[in-house]
Amino acid sequence: MTFTPIAMSEIETDRLILRGWREEDFPCVTALFDDEENARYIGGVKPDWQSWRHMAMIYGHWHLRGYMPFVVQPKGESKAVGYVGPWYPYGWPEPEIGYALVPGAHGKGYATEASISSLTYAYQHMGWQTAISLIDAKNDGSKNVAQKMGAVFEREETFFGEFEAELWRHLPPEQFLERHS
Repeated sequence: MTFTPIAMSEIETDRLILRGWREEDFPCVTALFDDEENARYIGGVKPDWQSWRHMAMIYGHWHLRGYMPFVVQPKGESKAVGYVGPWYPYGWPEPEIGYALVPGAHGKGYATEASISSLTYAYQHMGWQTAISLIDAKNDGSKNVAQKMGAVFEREETFFGEFEAELWRHLPPEQFLERHS
């Protein structure tokens, strides 16, 4: 059987390519969950088989919702450094812009650059009228990304009886696009 990639849009930013998933992106997913420090805000360390399931879950989101987070790949590089973008799994309070980067990709502005581009895409091409980001209260890096995008803290809540997170509200489409165009 041959892998057939999903024909999803590709977004090019100044430094990044946001693209669809490929099987060869699996090492990126394992890198996200192999490192205890990196994985602490995204569900914790996972063995490779659970990382595979995580990647399959993201890929399956396309078939159920018609979209999924983009793979983040720096221009001129052949390997992915994370994922970012539209996400709205069953039971989530609202459509989300989520992001996760591998160790070594933090602090370079990739999450902010990719998140702004993916929310722009969601507003302009997917018809989203609202978006949130759910962020662990201790994850200052992710809160910083949300603030740079113009999001504001709305409330802290426990989701699914166990996932405690802050809900950050992104600007509505018109305000966001005006700010980031």
